[in-house]
Amino acid sequence: MPNGKPTILVVEDEALILVSAVDLIETAGFAALAASNADEAISILEARNDIRVVFTDVDMPGSMDGIKLSHYIRDRWPPIHLIVASGKTQMDQSHLPDGAMFFPKPYLEEPLLDAITTFLNDRMPGTH
Repeated sequence: MPNGKPTILVVEDEALILVSAVDLIETAGFAALAASNADEAISILEARNDIRVVFTDVDMPGSMDGIKLSHYIRDRWPPIHLIVASGKTQMDQSHLPDGAMFFPKPYLEEPLLDAITTFLNDRMPGTH
């Protein structure tokens, strides 16, 4: 945790949305990292051990979409909390890994930040 702040990884291929999400997270007092696709996100996750939450878009170019990425992260890094967002898809919770949350785009900032805070206060995904 740089400067004692929890680190959130934002995965989004739309540059303006990515910058906006990173700004929102940093303004809320968290550290934020940015990735524009799943491969970049996995590289960041492999290089760091301080990421607590991954906030990913569903529709992205590259080797996998946000749903596959979230399952990959759950399998490889189970303690990481997952938030999945999409503007094109309504997501049934059964498509997401256990403990993941879905937000339709455009997402409201306050509920998103509340979800991040709740996750950071939990020990493991899916625990309450």
